[in-house]
Amino acid sequence: MTAWPEPYTHGAQPLPDGRTRFRLWAPTAPAGLALAVDGRDPIALHPGPDGYAQVDVDCPPGTRYRYRIGDGLLVPDPASRQQDGDVHGASVVPGPDAYPWRHPSWHGRPWAESVIYEVHAGLAGGFAGVAARLPELAALGVTVVELMPVADFPGPRNWGYDGVLPYAPDEAYGSPDALKHLVDTAHGLGISMMLDVVYNHFGPDGNYLPQYAAPFFRHDVSTPWGPAIDFRQPAVRRYFEENALYWLTEFRFDGLRLDAVHAIPDPDWLVELAQFVRGQIPAQRHIHLVLENDDNRASLLGQGYDAQWNDDAHHVLHHLLTGESHGYYADYADHPANALAHCLAQGWLYEGQPSRVRHGAPRGEPSGHLPSTAFVLFLQNHDQTGNRAAGERLTVLAEQNPERLRAAVALQLLAPQIPLIFMGEEDGSRAPFLYFTSHSDPALAQAVRDGRQREFSSFPDFSAADAAALPDPNAEATWAQSVPWAAAGGGDQDEGEYTRDAQPWRTLYGALLHLRQRLIAPRLPGTRSVAACAVGPQGVHAQWRLGDGAMLTLYANLGPEQAALPPDLAPAGPLFSSLLFESRPGAFDALGRGSLCADSTVWLLEDAA
Repeated sequence: MTAWPEPYTHGAQPLPDGRTRFRLWAPTAPAGLALAVDGRDPIALHPGPDGYAQVDVDCPPGTRYRYRIGDGLLVPDPASRQQDGDVHGASVVPGPDAYPWRHPSWHGRPWAESVIYEVHAGLAGGFAGVAARLPELAALGVTVVELMPVADFPGPRNWGYDGVLPYAPDEAYGSPDALKHLVDTAHGLGISMMLDVVYNHFGPDGNYLPQYAAPFFRHDVSTPWGPAIDFRQPAVRRYFEENALYWLTEFRFDGLRLDAVHAIPDPDWLVELAQFVRGQIPAQRHIHLVLENDDNRASLLGQGYDAQWNDDAHHVLHHLLTGESHGYYADYADHPANALAHCLAQGWLYEGQPSRVRHGAPRGEPSGHLPSTAFVLFLQNHDQTGNRAAGERLTVLAEQNPERLRAAVALQLLAPQIPLIFMGEEDGSRAPFLYFTSHSDPALAQAVRDGRQREFSSFPDFSAADAAALPDPNAEATWAQSVPWAAAGGGDQDEGEYTRDAQPWRTLYGALLHLRQRLIAPRLPGTRSVAACAVGPQGVHAQWRLGDGAMLTLYANLGPEQAALPPDLAPAGPLFSSLLFESRPGAFDALGRGSLCADSTVWLLEDAA
């Protein structure tokens, strides 16, 4: 028997002799398990002691197939590389990779150069639509485009985190070759591509694994989405390890962002995953692995992971910009300037302290020893906007203080942490980013509506009228409202009005990113925090010694009143003549008079002697 093509142990794989090998982990399949290839009689399958069922069949690429479970339930391959007919339809036998890569020598970019742009492929017009936007993103100064999840989900619309077939790019966005073309195009423009992957749960519609692979899940540990995935099972670990390798090699993504890994109850597997991936990919490629982890586990960042999303820094910045203090923002409402200074110097605010939101339970591990580039800094992202009841952006929430928002953008984009821009921010979009689905089952669609109402009913300012006005996640109009670019200025405006509204923001982002690319990013390796402290109730002063010895200094005040600057913090000597950027005219001059201007950010850069 021909050996199974390494490194994959799941799915349908073409063999050198022209046949296809089908392999399914089905340790609890009922009697009658069979492979159903279109146009042929079902082929009986019998799982071995390890739970795998395997058969080699003479069928060409493009053949449709499913698995028959029990007396007649037909299900797709859980490792399907392509679907014909959505998550309940037939899987398609893949062929050898024949995509004509135009930039095969691309090896990626160093992590310190990263400016991440998070985008939803569907809202951008599919893989082809994202590719069309790449030239303007490259001109803006974006160096990494991060796609929200593309794994096959039910229906034509989904915000991305309800996928059930992790290997199959959703056909609503385009073909696998269209995704490869997007990655290839990005590489030709000097842009790295990162993919958001979900390894902590499956969506509620189209997950058939419990029907034949019950050990895939454990019932002693629950997550917000149901029973936890059982990473104690070798087959389960391998399923996701191979998935990570698949995206990084067959599609040539330059990195992965792992969603909500705090919901994975076996953190040792995360270390194993990083070791597996990095052991399989040539060392000359710049591959970046980034975590979202509410547990703030600094130890993982020394074991194969480049960075973690800095939710702490986001939460305190959001509080300073909006005044919100409900939900998890309650942990950041006391002494927010101190909290922001701590995040700028240490990375996270919570490094093991008790959390009020967690009812006094400790959260986090010490992070001050980590480089500043170990933290991804953002003002908005899909979670922090999409998980709001009305999906409001900061342009709406902070519309009374546009200078304050400009100051926060200036703080974010020039700080030594890695900046992330959420699609539309660069244009000042006012469009909401809403939670959207397209479930065909009316009962499931209603359950999602009811769940959203329950989720927000605990908020003190959420009324019955608010509940009635909640956007329907399953309505196509909810998806349409979430397209960020056409509504940059809000309302019904023509292209000229849109351009006028967007241009000031685009100019700001472009100026900051080009400063970052030219003067800060090359010096980030070896950067260390020197000092950080609060100045008044909403102001901060921070300094970093960059890798080449230059001194980067921040003065920021995200409050409505000017703050007195202690004499020992005032710029003096060469530093006083080293203005890098001021978010509003006069903010730099105010420093010389001993004060931080309201709603302003000033950056100074003094080269090493």
